Amino acid sequence: MTAAPPAGSGTTETATGTPRRRAVAVLLGVALAALLADLGTKQLALAELTGREPLSVLGGAVYLTLTRNSGAAWSIGSDHTWIFPLITFAVIGWIAWMALRLRSLPWAVSLGLVLGGALGNLTDRIFRAPGHFVGHVVDMISLFDPYGQVWPVFNLADSSLVCGVVLAVFLELTGRQRDGSRAGAETAADAPADQRERA
Repeated sequence: MTAAPPAGSGTTETATGTPRRRAVAVLLGVALAALLADLGTKQLALAELTGREPLSVLGGAVYLTLTRNSGAAWSIGSDHTWIFPLITFAVIGWIAWMALRLRSLPWAVSLGLVLGGALGNLTDRIFRAPGHFVGHVVDMISLFDPYGQVWPVFNLADSSLVCGVVLAVFLELTGRQRDGSRAGAETAADAPADQRERA
């Protein structure tokens, strides 16, 4: 016979801690990959597209054109560049708080994409011209038009942010919780036994 582990031995903590550590590791890994991809493509764009006409890709469905954006999409808030780093710091703080109870790998991917995208554009805001915390973001991808007349010119950080938010909305709509549980499963478990039997 195997003796039961003594109370307070930490077995439960280990069992719950491992999924959290795995989820946080995925979050950080996805964020790092998104950040490095964004920084790499920006440096490549600066090296190859500076002073050049837009390059047509996929028969004009995509154009590579170098722009610097002081605001958000469609240059919204271009006169208040300083506010975007503050918003980004708030997003980073929110993700850090969410990570405290994170057990879901899909949510880890979603939050990692948002974090990586936010850090990519924050790096531009802090370190690029014209100055610290008012730097202009490097954009280089334009859809269906060489100068962003159809859709705002964007970068991989923007794509990462959008994909992360879309995934988060999908997870919310399908009842997937950040702690790894399912909203529908919790409701069924809380229902009276006779209702569960009829269902």
